[in-house]
Amino acid sequence: MDRYKLEYEMKNRGVTVEKMCADIGMSRSAFYRKCRGISEFTITEIQRIVDYLDLDSPMGIFFTEECPKRHTMKEGEKMNDLLKINFDTEQPTVSARDLHEQLNIKTAFKDWFPRMCEYGFEEGKDFCSKMSETSSKGGRPSKDADISIDMAKQICMIQRSPEGKQIRQYFIDLEKAWNTPEQIMARALKMANSSIESLKDRCKFLGEQVVEQQQIITELQPKANYVDTILQSKSLVTITQIAKDYGMSGRRMNQVLKELKIQYKVGGQWVLYSKHQNNGYVHSRTIDITRTDGRADVTMQTEWTQKGRLFLYEELKKHGYVPVIEQVA
Repeated sequence: MDRYKLEYEMKNRGVTVEKMCADIGMSRSAFYRKCRGISEFTITEIQRIVDYLDLDSPMGIFFTEECPKRHTMKEGEKMNDLLKINFDTEQPTVSARDLHEQLNIKTAFKDWFPRMCEYGFEEGKDFCSKMSETSSKGGRPSKDADISIDMAKQICMIQRSPEGKQIRQYFIDLEKAWNTPEQIMARALKMANSSIESLKDRCKFLGEQVVEQQQIITELQPKANYVDTILQSKSLVTITQIAKDYGMSGRRMNQVLKELKIQYKVGGQWVLYSKHQNNGYVHSRTIDITRTDGRADVTMQTEWTQKGRLFLYEELKKHGYVPVIEQVA
């Protein structure tokens, strides 16, 4: 480094060693040791000094500007043709392999990049590891990383080469363009459009859910209505009354219940099979009658409770018999 240039820049700005060291968090003894070449400034310390003094570049003070020229762009060639910037993420990124190539680094990427990461860069914050896409020539994918533009700038500065200086300036210009009011507004609009599309998809999904729920309600409504009718009634009902709910005669209903092993006939009265007895489904009523010859007599009639009516509803439905109110037109 050139300590005299650094002292000149500090003096020109009216900055003392004591003041700058206190503000950037460095001891004066460490600062003097590094200025004398006993130890080296870290990339973070260099960046802090550059920012504190508002220098255009660390070149000429911390890094030698005169380096062997190893690469120049061809005439008409642009930096963005050589380094593809990814704008799909919240902050622009660049491929670490592409940067390694454009910096003309002789060290293999697998050895070079881990060494760069030792300068305090954190995965998940400054870069994200990935596997590079295979080329048209085929071959297996290789390790790569998407690195932030800030990390790329610092890596360029570490190289101390004309390529590093040139590419770093390109990144600086890129950041300036990225943070113009027009670009900020464009990104805001893009995010808003993305949010709108997401809300549209959500609304569509919820709309489909509402339609599906409404269909289920429509299908269940007749059953609910019929069951409500049963529960609201506390009186006993005859089999003829129940049969009307199903659109059939009392005789036909009795026959169906017989076939389903729910009841059988004894002495002119329908009674339940033993497994259904004592469940509170039916009640026997004694009815006074007059025979054709004028004699007074009595007969037993089976009437169904509302509990029994619900029991018949469930049993009949199992075998395909549903009330008229539930039948599809």
